[in-house]
Amino acid sequence: MNNRRNIFFYALHQEGMQAKLDQLYELAKRYDFNIVESSKNANIIVSIGGDGTFLQAVRQTGFREDCLYAGISTGGTLSMYCDFHIDDTSKMIEAMTTEQIEVRKYPTIEVTVDNQTSFHCLNEFSIRSGIIKTFVMDVFIDDKHFETFRGDGMIFATPTGSTAYNKSVNGAVVDPMLPCIQVSEMASLNNNRYRTLGSSFIVSGQRRLVLKIVQDGNDYPAMGMDNEALSIQHVEKVEAKLSDKVIKTVKLKDNSFWEKVKRSFL
Repeated sequence: MNNRRNIFFYALHQEGMQAKLDQLYELAKRYDFNIVESSKNANIIVSIGGDGTFLQAVRQTGFREDCLYAGISTGGTLSMYCDFHIDDTSKMIEAMTTEQIEVRKYPTIEVTVDNQTSFHCLNEFSIRSGIIKTFVMDVFIDDKHFETFRGDGMIFATPTGSTAYNKSVNGAVVDPMLPCIQVSEMASLNNNRYRTLGSSFIVSGQRRLVLKIVQDGNDYPAMGMDNEALSIQHVEKVEAKLSDKVIKTVKLKDNSFWEKVKRSFL
């Protein structure tokens, strides 16, 4: 971090947050870091909150590849994206003054809706029925029809996002060193008449996924990019692929992805 000295702090407006920020400002200045008012002038972006705040920090600052992201938890424990805790300043000081950190690279998914609107996701993209009716989509892998899905919706998750929404629908936890996308079904309809794969599946980062929404009155789906709703109404086609854009984060040498998984779930 010796060549990165400009820090931007991202925090939600909550009661008591300013006092915590003041402590971080003092700590950063003590070790000769420059606190900047705009994320555009930063080469370190620090979120203060939880994983949701970290996701918002990355999105609100434009998924920058030329800076390093770090997460500071204000909750009871550390989380998947937060390597530091607000009350453990000693670990922050150690990271600032020694070589005990590495750079972890997280893949992102690029999603395009109706060949017009494109955006990135660090955790997942989700698409769900907007009404109480079975959602029907034709699923294509590299332009070849794979299945006709009927159910509540689908999730496209990155490896790091595999521990979030994807895991809650019984998707697998995937090592982030594997460049891939996991597709998980939400309440798929399987009977003698209709059939889907009925389980999550993982495709290579070289694949391209396409969803074509059947226009049967249920073509106004609810869509989410990470923890934010997407305000697009009528939808006919969604394309997704693993992006070349990666997010660089702080990685402590004793805090690997699988150590985080163990801490969070076991």
